[in-house]
Amino acid sequence: MNILDKIITHKKAEVAQAKAATSLTELLAQPLYSRTCLSLKQSLLDPGKTGIIAEFKRKSPSKGIINGSATVAAVTKAYAKAGASGLSVLTDTEFFGGSAADLEQAMANKIPILRKDFMIDSYQIVEAKAMGADVILLIAACLSPMEVAELAGYAKDLGLEVLLEIHNEAELAHICTAVDMVGVNNRDLKTFTVDVNRSIELAKQIPGDKLTIAESGIGDVATVRLLKQQGFSGFLIGEQFMKQERPGEAFEAFVRELKGESGELIIDNG
Repeated sequence: MNILDKIITHKKAEVAQAKAATSLTELLAQPLYSRTCLSLKQSLLDPGKTGIIAEFKRKSPSKGIINGSATVAAVTKAYAKAGASGLSVLTDTEFFGGSAADLEQAMANKIPILRKDFMIDSYQIVEAKAMGADVILLIAACLSPMEVAELAGYAKDLGLEVLLEIHNEAELAHICTAVDMVGVNNRDLKTFTVDVNRSIELAKQIPGDKLTIAESGIGDVATVRLLKQQGFSGFLIGEQFMKQERPGEAFEAFVRELKGESGELIIDNG
């Protein structure tokens, strides 16, 4: 059993427990459920921002503890202040050390938030809305095209935006009308090896009406510029910053380099 299989097996049991503990009716009554979601799509296209979705992640199955001392409030505040287009917050507890409370704390920044988790059930989408998320992640590697269409459509009906994550050409078939953005994960979720060329190879095959986001393995400004030249609108980056003692300062320095001496974003579109 690979890492992804282990996560999904655990997630199925976790969702069953959550359903038993909190009914849909109770989720719908949560104060945050009725709020209007912010648009990550619009934020990514804002020329005044970086296009970076900055992630808060304490640990991962492949790396173990990445940063056990940084607080979500301080880090996400720094991310937002330095120009992040959006935030990604891990809510999986067992494998990534995250929680719904982390996402709720990040809401103080008033920029779009992606709930980063392994979504396999419509119940989790209602959960996401109730905890204050603006965007959900659907991972093609653990869902069929039909499941993606059903979950994405349900999320859109609730006012959430949808980011579909793919890893290879076969998963292009998972892209559907209800998907707003397509992320290409440079990390293979079955082996956890990283290859940035994965994004470049798939970029031209993604429908033009979908914003494209490069995920994982982005360690420097040159890679962001290269991927921008390939048509990517967004860049989901977390570990690069979280592995530093002060993630917020690391992100700020990254953005300064991206802007250059002029103080303006200098990304050559080719």
